Amino acid sequence: MKEKIKKISNEMKNSTKTAIVAAFSFLIGLSWKDVITEYVDKITQLSPIQGKLISAFFITIVCVLGILLTTKILEVKNETN
Repeated sequence: MKEKIKKISNEMKNSTKTAIVAAFSFLIGLSWKDVITEYVDKITQLSPIQGKLISAFFITIVCVLGILLTTKILEVKNETN
């Protein structure tokens, strides 16, 4: 019984940690959105490709890298005995 309670407690902690990291990540993304969009728009004024397309591509790459780093850093190690 104690093992089940401990397992549920660990799962709750992991879920809470994930939710908090996601919330902070969302806030960071919102704060950088306008900066990145303005910068890309200035760079691509003469380009035939719209700035929003390049901005979306750039943000996608940065976010995927951030997700990979976050999951690697916050990886939960299994405690097998």
